[in-house]
Amino acid sequence: MATADATSSRWGIVAEFDSAAAIYEAAKKTTDEGYSRVDAHTPFPVHGIDDQLKQRPSGLGWIVVCCGLTGILLAQLMMWWMNAVDYPIWVSGKTPYAWPTTIPITFELMVLLSGFGAVFGMFGLNRLPRLHHPIFKHSSIHRASDDRFFLSIEATDPKFDSAATKSFLEGIGGTNVEIVED
Repeated sequence: MATADATSSRWGIVAEFDSAAAIYEAAKKTTDEGYSRVDAHTPFPVHGIDDQLKQRPSGLGWIVVCCGLTGILLAQLMMWWMNAVDYPIWVSGKTPYAWPTTIPITFELMVLLSGFGAVFGMFGLNRLPRLHHPIFKHSSIHRASDDRFFLSIEATDPKFDSAATKSFLEGIGGTNVEIVED
């Protein structure tokens, strides 16, 4: 049922809801209707809405774990090279590379690389920096950080049709339903 809307300059449709319960039910009805490119914009986390929107889990945790393990391996390799190979020094009768003495630096490098992985992984997964998003053209989207709840359906959704999608959102209780241009 995809129309020429998906290739036009339309970004999608945004509907406003009054409460967390209303957007939770609207999200369920929207995905049950077959829409897949749906997102919720709320002033606080609405528990369970990710499941209602059928969003897959984030891969950010795996990025952070991989960066943390890389930090551990790099720290151990660096200190082994510096202490046992490049410039070995015997201190207090201990071998030049005693791994218990490397734990603080290993921990610090793991935390540092995990933090970098979290920040830059989040940027990459969210496709940031994007200085302006088309959803900001909705007349009252600024209230999403205050007291309103919004549900958006992108024009790239296979089931998207301007008129049908707009009437569907109005039918499930959406107010201030607007077509947003890209």
